[in-house]
Amino acid sequence: MHAFDVLGDPVRRRILELLAEGEHASGEILDVIQAEFGISQPAVSQHLKVLRESGFANVRSEGPRRIYALDAVPLKQVDEWVEHFRGFWEIKLDALATEVARGKKKRKS
Repeated sequence: MHAFDVLGDPVRRRILELLAEGEHASGEILDVIQAEFGISQPAVSQHLKVLRESGFANVRSEGPRRIYALDAVPLKQVDEWVEHFRGFWEIKLDALATEVARGKKKRKS
């Protein structure tokens, strides 16, 4: 599965946001995702499986618990792809920063 197919799903993006904060047990992830999206435990498990198989998440056993962690390698690949387009918005952001600075300078005068 392509990285953008993985990231295209809002549930998987939310799980990745949780994992970006640090490791989480599958039960913790389940609680958050069920509360926010109202989906079943098997559906959450399927999303976790997609994240594991696509390389976005690692899992390890800790007794009866499964602990998930973010694997940043696929995100780095996404960032490298996005880099080709970054110039399109950086120029506009730089121009916006210039206008904001001019506005602040005028208010001080």
